[in-house]
Formats: sequence, structure tokens, C-alpha cells
Amino acid sequence: MSLIAFTDYLSLEKKYSPHTIVAYKRDLENFAAFAKEDYDVLNLTEINYSIIRSWIVSLVDEGISNRSVNRKVSSLKTYYKFLLKTKQIEVNPLAKHKSLKTSKKLQVPFSEKEIAQVIELLHETEGFEAIRNKLIVELFYATGMRRAELVNLKLSDIDLAQQTVKVLGKRNKERIIPLLKPVLKTYQEYINERSALKKIESPEYVLLSSKGVKIYETLVYRVINSYFSIASEKIKRSPHILRHSFATHLLNEGADINAVKELLGHSSLASTQVYTHNNIAKLKEVYGNTHPRNL
Repeated sequence: MSLIAFTDYLSLEKKYSPHTIVAYKRDLENFAAFAKEDYDVLNLTEINYSIIRSWIVSLVDEGISNRSVNRKVSSLKTYYKFLLKTKQIEVNPLAKHKSLKTSKKLQVPFSEKEIAQVIELLHETEGFEAIRNKLIVELFYATGMRRAELVNLKLSDIDLAQQTVKVLGKRNKERIIPLLKPVLKTYQEYINERSALKKIESPEYVLLSSKGVKIYETLVYRVINSYFSIASEKIKRSPHILRHSFATHLLNEGADINAVKELLGHSSLASTQVYTHNNIAKLKEVYGNTHPRNL
């Protein structure tokens, strides 16, 4: 089974990230192995829905969550849409497939107090890594950018004159986000520390390791998890929760949801609306204080 044409399609036409393409390729290879072992089918163009349904059942039997199964099936959907588009098949075997039901997970954001505590803690430390880590936390909370977006941030993306940062998001969509003065101050502190590194191997990128190379996503996760484990007892302490906190706190303070959508780089308002679920308490408070019948 050759996946070269399909992965080229994902990369060049769909503009998917390398990480997503690897995940799609892995899902297809796993499904191909299942079809070969259980049904002796070697060509994925000869697959029917009953085989796919058996694969789904086997995944569920393995204890894989419905959410993860749906993601794997999504890889197949995209692949068969590609085969249909390139006229390699006449009927999409997944045309009438319905996703497995999943429960919506409500992400619990960090409180403003928890974030302030972490930033205060970082202000008390010195040295290159400490300043870099402070910048990581402040950039996440001040811009709501994704982890991959932060890792790939370049010096040329920071416009000090305009006090903005250019973020390259999913499918190569660019967005401009304002930078707060405290973040710009931390950025200048970091650049001073960065210039003192003995060797810089990734000069175009903003955030580097102490060895002068571009930081990686796992390191960013460790930084956030490490500092927020001190300030927060929440089970999930990831960069995504900081992004979630950014959106939630803006909405709590009355920010327009469409503006938040643009800042987050969402393609649809539905993706942003998930952050409104945490605003119920705030809405009740506003409602109770302002509705004429309650005065």
C-alpha cells in the first residue's frame, strides 16, 4: 500500500501539519494490518464498511475510548475521500458512517490567582532558563497560542514597533495578536539573556534551549506542568489549559466571542463556544445583578 500520494495531498493541498500527517499514516497502516490479518484484504480500495465496522469493534474491545476511535476513523474518512476524488474508488465505504457518541470533557482553566502565583514565582528566579520559562508562560496566557505555534515562533514574527506577534496557525493561517507591555518587557529580558549564549544553532527561532537549539513541545509541556503543579491542584496542567484559561478569562471579562475566535485562530465559532461553558457562574451573577425583575 503506497501512501505517498495521499500524504502529499495532506501536506500540499490540505496544509496539514507534519504531526497530523504522521498520525493519519499510522492509523491507515494499523487498519491495513487489520484488514490483511483478519480478512486477507491487501488493497484498501477493496474495503467494504463491514470490515471497517469490525475494526471499530476491535478497537473498542481493546479499551480505546470512543473519542480516540472517532479520530482514527476520521483518518480513514479523509483517505477514502481522497480515493474518491482521485477516482480510485466509486463508492466511499464510510459515506453513511456515524461517529461513536462521546461525552464532552469540560476543561477546567487555571484561575487568575493560580496564574499570578506562577508568574510571581518565575519573577523570583534568575538566569537564561528561568527568563525563558517566564516568557513561555506569559506568551501562552497573553496570546492563547497553541504549543506548536509557540515552539515555531521566529524572531521576525515579533514586531516591537507595533507591539504584536504574528502566529502561523493550522493550515498555514496567519493571525496577528497584540502583545501586552509586561510580555514585551519579559521578551526584552529574554533576548538579552539569549544573546549571551555561547552557541546558537537555531538563530531564527525565539525560544531556545540552553544549548542554543529550538525548544521542542515536550519541553514546553514539562515547563508548564512543573510550575503549575506548585500553584494548582488541578489534575490537568498542560499548555492547552493555559490557552483555555486565556479564552475563558477574556470571555469572563466581557470580550466579544468573535474577537476571541480570531485571537485563538479558530475556523468556526463552534470551536470557540466550548469556552463559554465555564462562564455560567459569571452569567448568573450578571443576570442576577442586572435583570429588572430581580432588582
